[in-house]
Amino acid sequence: MTAQSTQTAQTEATAPQHGAEVIVPLNRLKASPRNARKTPHSPATIEAFAASIKAKGVLQPPVVEVERDGEGVPTGNYFVTIGEGRRQGLRLLAKRKAIKRTHPVRCIVDAENDAHEISLDENMTREAMHPADQFEAFQRLATEKGYGPEEIGARFGVSAHVVRQRLRLGAAAPELMAAYRAGALALDQLMAFCVSADQDRQRQVFEQLGEYRPVHAIRRAMTESKVAVSDRRARFVGVEAYEAAGGGILRDLFTEDGGGWLEDVVLLDRLVGEKLTGLADEAREREGWKWAEAGLEYPDLSAFGRVYPVAVERSEADAAEIAALSEEYDGIVSEAGDDGLSPEADARLEEIDKALQAFGPDFAYAPEARARAGVMVMLGHDGLARFERGLVRAEDVPADPPSPWSEDEAADDGVDGATPSSVDAPEDETPSALSDRLLIDLTAHKTMGLRDAVQADVNVALATVVHALVLQVFYSGYSVWTPLQLRLTTTGLERLAQGVDDSPAGRRVRDRCEAWGARLPERPEDLWGVVAALAPSDQLDLMACCAGVGLYAVRDPHDRRPGALAQAETLATAVGLDMAGTWTATAASYFTRVAKPKVLEAVTEAAGAQEAARIAGFKKADMAEAAERLIEGKGWLPAPLRTVSDAAEPEERGAETPRDDDAYSFAAE
Repeated sequence: MTAQSTQTAQTEATAPQHGAEVIVPLNRLKASPRNARKTPHSPATIEAFAASIKAKGVLQPPVVEVERDGEGVPTGNYFVTIGEGRRQGLRLLAKRKAIKRTHPVRCIVDAENDAHEISLDENMTREAMHPADQFEAFQRLATEKGYGPEEIGARFGVSAHVVRQRLRLGAAAPELMAAYRAGALALDQLMAFCVSADQDRQRQVFEQLGEYRPVHAIRRAMTESKVAVSDRRARFVGVEAYEAAGGGILRDLFTEDGGGWLEDVVLLDRLVGEKLTGLADEAREREGWKWAEAGLEYPDLSAFGRVYPVAVERSEADAAEIAALSEEYDGIVSEAGDDGLSPEADARLEEIDKALQAFGPDFAYAPEARARAGVMVMLGHDGLARFERGLVRAEDVPADPPSPWSEDEAADDGVDGATPSSVDAPEDETPSALSDRLLIDLTAHKTMGLRDAVQADVNVALATVVHALVLQVFYSGYSVWTPLQLRLTTTGLERLAQGVDDSPAGRRVRDRCEAWGARLPERPEDLWGVVAALAPSDQLDLMACCAGVGLYAVRDPHDRRPGALAQAETLATAVGLDMAGTWTATAASYFTRVAKPKVLEAVTEAAGAQEAARIAGFKKADMAEAAERLIEGKGWLPAPLRTVSDAAEPEERGAETPRDDDAYSFAAE
């Protein structure tokens, strides 16, 4: 026998045999090139293996194949045929210095089977544990072993949040868990039931919904008596303040944002009221208003008169300093390059800001205005407090505005029924001594002359119209202070549609009025001088502000004005009105208020017939919620809010023109 054959025989005799259990240093274990799994394990899986091994050791020894060199001699290394994930977990522990690189690993040698085939077999011939079993197993570890979410997560390589989710699912009512195992409930449905840990409520909702159990309907039913953390009241008070007051929160463990619901609605409303009242009292004391009120809902402000802030009078020295500081500020900003401001320039801007703020605001309410007006603090739809200042109650508005005429003229103008003693009064008599008939005759001629003169002076004509409109919009009760027979009615809309005053369009209208109110004089007798001195462009802007406030295009079945409504559509087309920027169809604003066919019609138009067919069998409340989600961001509008296109054919425009019967049908919906 040759030396080579003797060495081979000895090697075969000393190599581990099939089925042998061997202890192999970790650094001697290698990935098998014949492993059927070519897609690498995910980092999360390797993390889970590492956590399990650290807590419990290697529960299943890897199956290995002896590595041999080109001459068939064992190299001392082993290919891991089955258990590559465990090898990766061990390597991760070694990398973290939790074990040594030479950590001994118990392995089983397979020298007979094809390595590729047994690797494939090991990955195919198995069935994963049902998730329900995993949920209940986690729950058992928590109850029997006393492990917390962090400890369980560390032992299985998952986050504590995932453990909390599985513990909540493992604590579901037995009836729900049985339905989940049987396939009657999907995982997302089970999670919706487990938003609350109340098993009695879970059973109740499970029975009430019957066979039809959409996820959103389950979640809504489980939380119907609670307030979502996204609610404006919760955002206003703050979850921390609510919890500090003893309020409980039901956390949603199954959403990415970790939302939840506030369970004590009475406490929440009390906290909202207290905070609003505190803000109102603070504003009254700090700013000197006659009264202050707080309210959760936005009021109908048309019931109040208004006073506006006036320009603060500055001394010449202060005005010059403010102008100089403002000019310096603008100069620094304009000189900033692409790299922005230098630290020195930025510091100087802060100094200028502080100096300008020390002068106070340019506009402020006069003391006499604050003495008869008040402030209301409301909760806006965005969860922020909104202050409405300068509101004048009806009892604080003068019952009879002062007459623009002198006391003698007011006493002798014939209103009190007195009749002149003679129609042939001397020419040098005052107008009040003339007969009524003669006075009417003369002033009729003067009126005609005034008409002629105003028609010939377009600037005065514009100022006259603007003056008349402003008196009616900004000076309640002073509409008689103009000879122009132009009557503008301003109708509050909040009583017709709650929240409309606080809508995007409502806030823009209010902001424009407040900006102009700050530029107008407080005394109506001073108004003409201000309006007449405005540039024509400013007069037009002011006229537009007043005209907009006076528009009324509400389709009320009891107020039949087809001509006015048709003209409103013409105006909407002329200004390119797009209501998608100020109104959105939601379950509350539209879908719960119309019949099912209308809901499906909207979904068909916005999302397609297929989506409409999918929700056609839903109950009304569920259909409304589903429709809201389906059309979100699509800019869909119901017909009454659409603007007729300029390109529409006359017949099409006629079809869109509001009619009396349209008003009735819309109201019925």
